[in-house]
Amino acid sequence: MRLAGQVVVVTGASGIAAAGARRFASEGASVFIISIDGDQCRDLAAELGHAGPVGWSAADLTDEAATVSAFAACADRFGDLTGLFAVVGASGRGRGDGPLDQVPLEGWRHTMDINTIPPFLAAREAVKLMKRRDGGGSVVLIGSISAMHPSQYFVTHAYAAAKGAAISLTRSLASHYAHDRIRVNLIAPGLVETPMSARAASDPATVAYAREKQPLAGGFLDPADVAAAAVFLLSDEAGRITGQVLEVDGGWGVTEV
Repeated sequence: MRLAGQVVVVTGASGIAAAGARRFASEGASVFIISIDGDQCRDLAAELGHAGPVGWSAADLTDEAATVSAFAACADRFGDLTGLFAVVGASGRGRGDGPLDQVPLEGWRHTMDINTIPPFLAAREAVKLMKRRDGGGSVVLIGSISAMHPSQYFVTHAYAAAKGAAISLTRSLASHYAHDRIRVNLIAPGLVETPMSARAASDPATVAYAREKQPLAGGFLDPADVAAAAVFLLSDEAGRITGQVLEVDGGWGVTEV
């Protein structure tokens, strides 16, 4: 029960976000889910209801007014906010993300928007609520191993740039809000088996690559692996840790393939 008494907002309702919500609830947190898919929010909230207090709001996290409204709903439901697990983001491959010389401007803009606006808005609204209380709080952003350890097997330059921006955001926020006792850290996962990676996970060549590149996982990571790291960063056990990037990558960053 490492998160007993905490209120944690989770952005997203599938994959890593859902795994986080489940783990946080099992550790005693009250969980508030925000995602664009209302059905997924409702189903996940219903699943978690037996574990403790839970709430949800359907919102497009690239929309400022919708995001503000969702966090206001969390404040109405729970009063306080102690943690944020900001997961929402997406691949830009469908809009042309790939090698830089082949990326259209619209694809670049879309990929940057969908991966930088949600964490910006979610962190902004979370920090506002955390500053209302004396105890501070913990913000955990989700980045990607691709921002630090690029691979010729996965070439998505807009996505890597967006996730690199998340690292800079993490460190600058951690510096500014340390005196408010608000900690900000980032988890950089390797290849994780989620709905976003379904196409890659169904490709035998990619599966074989992941098996070699992430030997500690024997292939794709489980979303629960990322959730376990998030519990630590949200908990008091990490109370003296801020501005850090934690690579949960099964060995990706130190393995040559």
